[in-house]
Amino acid sequence: MKISQALSVTLHDYMPRAGDMRSEILGGLAASPKILRPKYFYDERGSKLFDAICELPEYYLTRTELGIMEASAADMANVLGARVLLVEPGSGTSMKTRLLLDKLHWPCAYVPVDISREHLIAAADRMNRYYPALEVLPVCADFSQSFALPAPRLPAARTVVYFPGSTIGNFEPAAAVALLKQLQQLAGRKGALLIGVDLNKDRGVLEAAYNDAAGVTAAFNLNLLTRLNRELNGNFKLERFQHRAPYNQAEGRIEMHLISLDDQTVHIAGETVRFGAGEAIVTEYSYKHTLPGFTALAAQAGWSVRKVWTDERRWFSVQYLTAG
Repeated sequence: MKISQALSVTLHDYMPRAGDMRSEILGGLAASPKILRPKYFYDERGSKLFDAICELPEYYLTRTELGIMEASAADMANVLGARVLLVEPGSGTSMKTRLLLDKLHWPCAYVPVDISREHLIAAADRMNRYYPALEVLPVCADFSQSFALPAPRLPAARTVVYFPGSTIGNFEPAAAVALLKQLQQLAGRKGALLIGVDLNKDRGVLEAAYNDAAGVTAAFNLNLLTRLNRELNGNFKLERFQHRAPYNQAEGRIEMHLISLDDQTVHIAGETVRFGAGEAIVTEYSYKHTLPGFTALAAQAGWSVRKVWTDERRWFSVQYLTAG
């Protein structure tokens, strides 16, 4: 772990090694079906494209969750209590976090965690300027792996993991349970989890959210190949792949794919990967849960759902969980 001063904040850096990325990417491309983990979307351009996705008219998730936070953040703050250490895995721009921080009672520190170093530093610097009295301790890490939390100057009454955006939906059930266990280790014995969970709904609404008319989600998906070309010496030709994101009703998930438009051979990191016409790389799953289904999933990881806030249409939920 590296500690470095960056702008107005001190960065705690657990950035995965390039060799780890190479091994994971090549392993995914050798699998059947081919699969790339969505964490690799988030280089600097990918992070900016995702921010743009959140502003799209079709992408209901962000504005619906923001509406829940605007209506209920004060109630959430009362439930969480005073002097919390707030930890946010996959923090991005920390936009929703400000709504929560504005209502929290004397939070002792804020720990944003993100895999995109440049995006994280800029966002943490902004948060430090918004809240000059609050200690901001950014951590560059893959939040699905173990890492140590930085120690705040002020003692915390409890650690609260804030995990908005329904990122939990990107994990298949067994991996979601493993991640929820990892978040429980971060929170500790007296800790809590405040988590955004997208709920199942009409297929048309779901597919429009991941296949926007402006093509921003397609650009976000294809940018993954640009990153592999740059960082792993790949020669993917983006014009020979197409974004597609169908809803798999049987599995209850959106599946983001990159479809090869013809038979082709790609070289990456010194290896050769062959694609057939119509063959897909799976780049993301996005599971859509029911409230009872998520309660059961969380219970497998040792969490109990204590309170749930939803919008009027019950399209999205923010849930408060404690251990046991």
